[in-house]
Amino acid sequence: MKPEYKHLQAAHCENGVTTSLLQHYGVHQITEPLAFGIGSGLFFIYIPFMKVNDGPAISFRTMPGMIFKRTCKSLAIPILRKKFSSKENAKQALDNRLAEGHPAACQVGVFYLPYFPKEYRFHFNAHNLIVVGKEGDNYLISDPIMETITTMNSYELERVRFARGPLAPRGQLYFPQKTGAVTQEQMKHAIITGIKRNVRHMLYAPGNIAGISGIRYTAKKIKKWRDTLGLERSRSYLAQLVRMQEEIGTGGGGFRFIYAAFLQQAHAYFPVDELMDISKQFTKAGDLWRDAAIQASGIYKGRLTEQHDYNIMGDHLLEIAALEKEAFNDLAATLKKLR
Repeated sequence: MKPEYKHLQAAHCENGVTTSLLQHYGVHQITEPLAFGIGSGLFFIYIPFMKVNDGPAISFRTMPGMIFKRTCKSLAIPILRKKFSSKENAKQALDNRLAEGHPAACQVGVFYLPYFPKEYRFHFNAHNLIVVGKEGDNYLISDPIMETITTMNSYELERVRFARGPLAPRGQLYFPQKTGAVTQEQMKHAIITGIKRNVRHMLYAPGNIAGISGIRYTAKKIKKWRDTLGLERSRSYLAQLVRMQEEIGTGGGGFRFIYAAFLQQAHAYFPVDELMDISKQFTKAGDLWRDAAIQASGIYKGRLTEQHDYNIMGDHLLEIAALEKEAFNDLAATLKKLR
């Protein structure tokens, strides 16, 4: 069971899985930025009551699985997604799929991935990869963050497919059910749908922990962490922010760069100059997120310890919130020109 499969390396796992699978099945127009934008991948949420690695849950992208689901739905491609309570059933379902000569994507935990360097292994259960074949007891793995196809034996794959903790994958596998090319009009419709959804999620998310409001809320919290949490715990929380920003896929800054690339590629379908201008705003936002990560790193490593340093960190996020709000408002206005 070793099918011909073109491995695709990508900046982020779910973008890469989406792009790789759709290209494999004939959607040759799709790229990583287009998958991310059509899937409305750009987001921000701070969930103080949910802990990951002893810190608050923070995400700079949409929920795991949504980029693939939304991209396929916008392109009218039906998908199949399964979770399992039985490890045996999960293995059998995957083996059956591979025996038919078809790849399948899996959501897995990072901590026990044998080909990951040890310094990159931590308890995060929303990594995505593609199983493309099987040789004996070894599964052929197309992991978008790796340069080439790698392998895992059945025990190693089962271990990561059934990792425990937040976002436990429960043996999840998924793949497109229908294959074939899509039209230019389908791509244009999908791009508009993706932009509209992302505008709505970032500007009008309910509550105060998501979207632009979530960035502002986090900024205000950071300014209070030193007094309310103490130095050690506040450093741990900032370490968590940087970990989620810089080490989970492409993180905060990287996702903004990908969204900027999406708008540039959308310009090929809609030659509206505003898309290129707004793309520059998101590139600037990505740069600002990287600046914020440097400030946070100085605090959690103990080089910056004063309240003033926390205030600067919070101000970085307030500046980012203002810029991203302006960019999404401009994008909302530009939607009227996309025809």
